Amino acid sequence: MTAQLPGRTPATVFIVDDDASVRDTLSLLLRIEGLAPQAFGDAGSFLETVRRHHPACVILDINLPDESGLQVLRELATFRKPSPVVVMSGLGDIGTVVAAMKFGAVDFIQKPFVASVMIDRVREAVASYRRAKEEHIEGLVDFAGRHLLTGRERDVLLQVAQGASNKEAGRTLGISPRTVEVHRARIMAKLGAKNAADLMRIVLSEERRPPSLQPVASTV
Repeated sequence: MTAQLPGRTPATVFIVDDDASVRDTLSLLLRIEGLAPQAFGDAGSFLETVRRHHPACVILDINLPDESGLQVLRELATFRKPSPVVVMSGLGDIGTVVAAMKFGAVDFIQKPFVASVMIDRVREAVASYRRAKEEHIEGLVDFAGRHLLTGRERDVLLQVAQGASNKEAGRTLGISPRTVEVHRARIMAKLGAKNAADLMRIVLSEERRPPSLQPVASTV
C-alpha cells in the first residue's frame, strides 16, 4: 500500500543528506512509494528552497557539513506551518534525539535505516501534513468546525470573508448567486453563526475584521 491516492498529486518529500548514496537510495524508495522526492546535499540549498516550497515531509540528516541538523530544525520551527521532519543519524545518542524532538522533529531513525521503517514513518508524516493542510483555509484563522466544510463551501467562505457579494462570489467561482446563497446558509449552520457579522467574527482574526466588527473598548 502506498501513500499515493488515485487522482491526487504526489506528495513532495525533501531529502537533506550530504551522502549521495543515501540521497539516491531514499529517492528511489520514495518514487516506488508514489511520492515525489527532491534531494539536497547541504543545508543552505535546502533552506533556500523550503522557504518558497513547503513539502509534505522532510527527511533530514542531523549531521550536515555546513550547518547542523539541529540548527536547521530551529529555522524550520519559525515557519508558520512547518513541514513534518523525520531526522536520521548514524550516531543516535540520547542527547541528540531529545534535542531533535525538542526542536520539532516528528521522528528519529538510526542509520543504517530499514527501508520499510523509513517508508512507514514518511507515510505517517505525509498523512498528518495533508490532514492539517486540508483543515486549514488560507487567509482565515483555524476556526473550530472548519473540517465540516466541503471544498465548495470553503471557496464560498473565503469569498465572503473577502467582502464579495453573492453575485461577485458567484462570478468568481462560476456558480449562480442563488447557489452561493445556499452555500452561505449551510456554512453558517455548520459553524453556528447567527448572522453574517457573527460568521466574520468566527473566521477572521481581530486584525482582519472590518472596523464595524472590531471590539469596542470599554470607557468605564
